[in-house]
Amino acid sequence: GFFLFYLPYLHQIPCLCGSAPCLLCRCCPSGNNSTITRLIYAFFLLLGVSVACVMLIPGMEEQLKKIPGFCDGGMGTTIPGVHGHVNCDVLVGYKAVYRVCFGMAMFFLLFSLLMIKVKSSNDPRAAVHNGFWFFKFATALAISVGAFFIPEGPFTTVWFYVGMSGAFCFILIQLVLLIDFAHSWNESWVEKMEEGNSRCWYAALLSATAVNYLLSLVAIVLFYVYYTHPEGCSENKTFISVNMLLCIGASVMSILPRIQESQPRSGLLQSSVITIYTMYLTWSAMTNEPGNCSSSMWLFRYTIQL
Repeated sequence: GFFLFYLPYLHQIPCLCGSAPCLLCRCCPSGNNSTITRLIYAFFLLLGVSVACVMLIPGMEEQLKKIPGFCDGGMGTTIPGVHGHVNCDVLVGYKAVYRVCFGMAMFFLLFSLLMIKVKSSNDPRAAVHNGFWFFKFATALAISVGAFFIPEGPFTTVWFYVGMSGAFCFILIQLVLLIDFAHSWNESWVEKMEEGNSRCWYAALLSATAVNYLLSLVAIVLFYVYYTHPEGCSENKTFISVNMLLCIGASVMSILPRIQESQPRSGLLQSSVITIYTMYLTWSAMTNEPGNCSSSMWLFRYTIQL
């Protein structure tokens, strides 16, 4: 839905330098359109996430070490005076992801501070928000590259806790938005069901709920198959079982008479959406867990892709 909504504006993505400072971008819009501004900021964020994903690809460090004269301790070169001096351990893996995310976070924090109390496009600072994209891209790139020169020290540990706290808040906000979306979805279909053709909309509502619960059930079975072992993996078994029981409890509570009295539009559709989202979070946590319990995660990913 995101890409379909912004599809008419995709041809304007190359206009990253704004119409005022760049003579080569005459075709660019004025930049006052808030939709275009949001799209380009989303493109910046998507680019940073893509770079972070590339750095997490297994075997990336080994491939970098194959470049002659690039990595410290990697493959040598016959060219005199050219020796590997780059610490490739920092360029890949979770440490590299922390530094890329640090650069992106500092970039957006900087502009959020610059835009404090800007309420209309008539404010002089609004031109900075809606234009100068080339310089913004250069700034984001410079901050992200500069983050790799930060000494190791406590940086990784501190940023780990910062990221963990931010991720917790992000999940809570996402849950609230997801619940609001599910309520709006349920209310829309219930209203259409009451207006006419009730059987069709009732079948659609029931089918969507059943599909969500069916996918969640399949996910739970796959979790027990691929992420647990009979002789161990007690943490994964506990997380899967506890999340499953919590989802069952939330589903039962959504149809209790007292809940229905206070929230007449509450139902199983909202609970099914939260259930399948909880299964996704459970899968994401177990996939990134080091150890033998996630040794078959690549087989699981290939099974999903096939």
